Amino acid sequence: MSSKPSTVKALSLTAAVIASSTVAFTGMTSLAQEQDFRGQKIVQVLQEPRHRTVHKDGDIYLLDVQVNPGDTSYLHTHDAAILYTFISNGDGPLYGRVSGNTDYAEENFTHQVSNPGPGLFRIMALTNYGNGVEMDNDQPQGVGSPADVENKWFRSYRIELAPGEESSIQSHQNPSVIIQTRQGKVYVSREDGITVELSAMGDWAWRDANSAFKLTNPGNASVEVVINEARR
Repeated sequence: MSSKPSTVKALSLTAAVIASSTVAFTGMTSLAQEQDFRGQKIVQVLQEPRHRTVHKDGDIYLLDVQVNPGDTSYLHTHDAAILYTFISNGDGPLYGRVSGNTDYAEENFTHQVSNPGPGLFRIMALTNYGNGVEMDNDQPQGVGSPADVENKWFRSYRIELAPGEESSIQSHQNPSVIIQTRQGKVYVSREDGITVELSAMGDWAWRDANSAFKLTNPGNASVEVVINEARR
């Protein structure tokens, strides 16, 4: 985990938005300013209680970020590359829109998140404390579409399944997480015969590196997932 000191940047946010100097989010407003943090409590992102670690794989962490209506997070420092899958803001669902920030791996960034409501603000965030991968010899097998996001730390794919549709068997050379982004039901079937059921937006299933799986939509409406890899 990085031990670099925090920069003296803050982001004071409204409309339940996470943003940075390099990432902006449509339909939300933010106020960014330089700020002196002396005398204020600052925690590292993994210690911020609203950024709850739900899975750890070495130097890779999956965080379930939830800020209730009317609540504000502690000032917290990002010190690693991160990939956000947006589930909802205070105004409603965001259907798994994916974006991220790799600058945090080079320059720490401190901010806080505020949610005026009326609904829950939720993100599934994949944080990668590795150094990134320079080579491109770790492509997954069985994925029928190009990555929506690809950099040294992450890849992200979006898959829509029609009613009754089943995906090809796929295998990722890197650890990956499957996140449901719309209402419905998805079966994640592993090669050992065990099936995990996802049944709500924000439900997720972790897959270890080189673990084959397929996706099935057993319902009568289309459903969508994102598959996020943490490269190492």
